[in-house]
Amino acid sequence: MKVKNCLIFGGSGQIGRNLIRKLTKNNYKVTVVTRNFHQRGYVIKTQANAGYIDIVEANIFDEIKIRKLFSKTDICINLIGILYESGRGNTFKNIHAIFPSILSKLCKEYKIKQFIHLSALGINDAILSKYAKSKLEGELDIQKNFPMAAILRPSVVYSVDDNFTTNFMTLLNRLPFFPLYYNGNTKFTPIHCSDLTDIIYHVISKNINSKIIECVGPDIITLKEILKKLLKLINKNRLLIPLPFFMANISAKLFQLFPKPLLTVDQLTLLKYDNIPSNKYKTNFDLGVPSTRVFDQEVEKYCYMWREGGQFSTKKYNPTNS
Repeated sequence: MKVKNCLIFGGSGQIGRNLIRKLTKNNYKVTVVTRNFHQRGYVIKTQANAGYIDIVEANIFDEIKIRKLFSKTDICINLIGILYESGRGNTFKNIHAIFPSILSKLCKEYKIKQFIHLSALGINDAILSKYAKSKLEGELDIQKNFPMAAILRPSVVYSVDDNFTTNFMTLLNRLPFFPLYYNGNTKFTPIHCSDLTDIIYHVISKNINSKIIECVGPDIITLKEILKKLLKLINKNRLLIPLPFFMANISAKLFQLFPKPLLTVDQLTLLKYDNIPSNKYKTNFDLGVPSTRVFDQEVEKYCYMWREGGQFSTKKYNPTNS
């Protein structure tokens, strides 16, 4: 059987690392593009056996350099995304719209068999968010340039390496109270990174094209419920205080001044919209790839890092009290 070659952009993140392991274990060769080999390369190269992974250092907008990689690949996978803009070209427009458009044109030019693009859930409704608008613009360009593309829209992705549960548990561990934006009523369908990886692998192995797929976990949970579950898991009692919008907006403006913002004004805007299936597109459940990992049970595996006593903590999480 011919070994297929996968070209991955964004391979050093939590999703990319899991996907590299999944693909190489199943006899796919992987080329990973990273902008900084010295920072990211040592992590990436440990994800697969020698001979199954190549690492290329390149600026993703260096079209001359990345063009050379398309001549020897079968599948292109774009996992690159940002949660906030940080200057120096890291804008929503550049990363979520212009770059995917470039990739889709190259996929068409080089007759790539599959192009898989990771977008985000709920972007059709979040019309006031720059993040959502840039994601949607990128999708439209992809569909115009390479109609065969498979576009995956995941809800919030969590794991021990995420910026979601880990940041929340850090803040809940340190702060005596926690603000509830929009009364904590925003709904999410968080999906574990391994479940999302299984979906991507299914799309690749079954050669699924020309679809938008919403990738969701097994449960719908509100932001307030998520925070309560995390508090139970780390054995903390904290006040969850609803914050009026004008105060939330002021706090977001302050937080976004940090080098790694805890919250931005645009993220606050996103929190207005539920992050659940739209019923306009098929989900991973419809494809026969149900998410099996339950939020509480998965976070419990790594939450001890935020408990007093760490892994030696004697208190255990009781899900019946959530």
